[in-house]
Amino acid sequence: MDKLRVLLADDHSLVRAGIRALLETMARVEIVGEASGGRAAIELVRAHRPGIVLMDIAMDDMDGLTATRAITAEHRAVKVIVLSMHDTGDFFDQALRCGARGYLLKDAAVAELEMALSAVERGDVYLSPAVSRHVVGNLLARGTTEERPAAVLTPRQNEILQLIGNGRGTKEIARQLELSVKTVEAHRAQIMERLGVRDIANLLLEAARRGLIVLGR
Repeated sequence: MDKLRVLLADDHSLVRAGIRALLETMARVEIVGEASGGRAAIELVRAHRPGIVLMDIAMDDMDGLTATRAITAEHRAVKVIVLSMHDTGDFFDQALRCGARGYLLKDAAVAELEMALSAVERGDVYLSPAVSRHVVGNLLARGTTEERPAAVLTPRQNEILQLIGNGRGTKEIARQLELSVKTVEAHRAQIMERLGVRDIANLLLEAARRGLIVLGR
């Protein structure tokens, strides 16, 4: 199995050392570089083309969200997991809108870090459970004051949307529903079109806002 190439970006050397130590316990992970700031992270991504970047938010020369936006715009195959001390939905929402595919708290255990890497590598969005409670609470609060038109989805599309919301990847969904991967991808594209979104991250947010799925189960 191919190595998962990871780039680490954090402006605190001790934090980087701690995360590196966790990553080095994972047989499949290859650490291709470390950056102490957002600008350096952008340059190292260009040089090493990692599969995943673990990105701190608060850095001196350029914040992690700005760097994430630049990296995901320039390198569509590179996926970013934001590392943060903040467990509020607002930061998660900003991270997704900047192109991040995961949001992980810095005090996460090694098992959760490995789970986040695996989920994002296979194309899913990962959200720390501690953060999901805030996200769900905010969505419920918005629901009392904000009305959104219901999306007209077929029963099959609703079924696929629920599985996406539960963290299932395309191949898993195809296998479970006994469909081809191309059929699942076609349904997913139609769901995204009907909800007016262009990526999985915003699909999850929009579906939750409309009450079609529940995040954090």
